[in-house]
Amino acid sequence: MAGNLEEEEYDYLFKIVLVGESGVGKSNILSRFTKNEFNLESKATIGVEFAAKCIQHEGKAIKAQIWDTAGQERFRAITSSYYKGAMGALLVYDISKHATFENLDRWVNEVRSFTQPDLSIILVGNKCDMAYAREVTQDEAIRYAQQQKIPFFETSALDCTNVELVFRELLVAIARRTDAGFDTKGAEKVDISKINTIKLGTAEKKKKSCCKGH
Repeated sequence: MAGNLEEEEYDYLFKIVLVGESGVGKSNILSRFTKNEFNLESKATIGVEFAAKCIQHEGKAIKAQIWDTAGQERFRAITSSYYKGAMGALLVYDISKHATFENLDRWVNEVRSFTQPDLSIILVGNKCDMAYAREVTQDEAIRYAQQQKIPFFETSALDCTNVELVFRELLVAIARRTDAGFDTKGAEKVDISKINTIKLGTAEKKKKSCCKGH
């Protein structure tokens, strides 16, 4: 069993959230990034799921504390409290389901209502491996990203396309916007023993192991 986040070794901690409609693949994006796993039979998230992973950037170990929020309407009141302390967000839609793209405004408004004004956000079009069933064009997504003034990437949790990249881009963007490059005063350290979550990843206690291979 992994220890409390307070006890683990890392240089910096950034809390980020995954948001978007149910079924867009948020849980599999998280699982692919933290465990390099994909589950074809993944079920809808109930409430909030949690995972953590370290990356290295310019010789520093950055722990990403990642929250996967449920997309279902009935859980939104529950999950809104988990936005507190978030420093970044991945705004996820399914390229094969235009309805998930049409609802992005609602998610953007929610994220910005419950987080700090300078939150780093990246637009993510997931399931790019399903290009044959595409309903959202890249041009549509690019225009939306430009309107919101946020970066845009397409990913595939199934075949790993851009998953590592998009998390790294978000974490580096957060680092760059802070005064000293790595100021985590806005991050919230969470005692996972006091909240009802499902832990998806095993966080390592040693920085060397935490960031091995990245």
